Amino acid sequence: MSRLGWVVVALAGLCAGCRGSRADADDVQASPHTAAGVQAGTAVATVQAFRDVVSAIGTVVPRPGRFAELAAPAPTRVARIFVTPGQRVAEGDSLIEFERAPFDAAAKSAAAALESAERAHARAVRLVQAGILPQKDSDQAAADLAQAQVAAVTARRAQQLATLRAPLAGVVTRMSAVLGATADPSQPLVEVADPAALDIVFSVSPAEAARIHAGEAVTLTAGDAASGEALGRGVVTAVAVAVDTASRAVPVRARVERVARPLRIGESVVGTIVTAVTPRAVTVPVAALVPTAGGESFQVFVVDSEQIAHVRSVTVGGRSETVAEITFGLHAGEVVVTNGAYGVADGTKILRAAPGPR
Repeated sequence: MSRLGWVVVALAGLCAGCRGSRADADDVQASPHTAAGVQAGTAVATVQAFRDVVSAIGTVVPRPGRFAELAAPAPTRVARIFVTPGQRVAEGDSLIEFERAPFDAAAKSAAAALESAERAHARAVRLVQAGILPQKDSDQAAADLAQAQVAAVTARRAQQLATLRAPLAGVVTRMSAVLGATADPSQPLVEVADPAALDIVFSVSPAEAARIHAGEAVTLTAGDAASGEALGRGVVTAVAVAVDTASRAVPVRARVERVARPLRIGESVVGTIVTAVTPRAVTVPVAALVPTAGGESFQVFVVDSEQIAHVRSVTVGGRSETVAEITFGLHAGEVVVTNGAYGVADGTKILRAAPGPR
């Protein structure tokens, strides 16, 4: 064979090899299940008692009726300050004293006006009975007497409030009075609260509020997570019927019953409320839930015996921090993808993730 013939044979063999390599590559692409697959964690759907839980962040507040906010009875000046913030006081203890001269003078003037009105009323009644004055004069004198009585009571009360006293036993939580400064009735100067009578106000969504009822127990933890320091327990006393216009949340008030340490007014705590218990619920780890494209529902990836993942829509009944209740779409014993589910597509081969180092 000539040299030219050998070259032709070599080129033909090279082309055939290229066609074979390309065909092999096409076969690999056409069979996705023969690819390396996706490494992901899996879990088995199990039947267990599921607690429907609502967790919310709340703020410690004084209980209504065990908290007082006091101001001056009329425009005046601060003459003396008897307490400081954090100081414990008994009912009736002096807190702030204002300049007394204006209040004393007003009380004396009102008392004199009342005495004059009483005499005028008595005289008018006698003259009307004698037929000297018409009945309308007696009626006018009675009206003037009533006004004088109101003014005298108001003046005496203002005179008493010239010294602000604690209306309840507790702790001074705020003191904004300044010695010698002016004080106005619209300006609260001192607050007193009973530290043994505290409530917690939680903010929940309207949907969560519909599941909460008065009398349900609340487990309290410190901070802003349910895994924080255990504080104790409380009980729901009221669920608001209106949405807060500022936060668009529903306030839920709980009474503190038993705590491991004293709570502070204004402190943030987390409350966990068990609203219902399903004795036999199909549950999966929360990591198995994947939102649908619209974000309005959920789906999971079920792994078959050949380790192929199949997408399936499910209905979620309730969720905790770690477990979700599936009310429709999944049966106990089925295997679902957990960690790595967001990177899985329908028909993907699943490679079980190797356990992490211990």
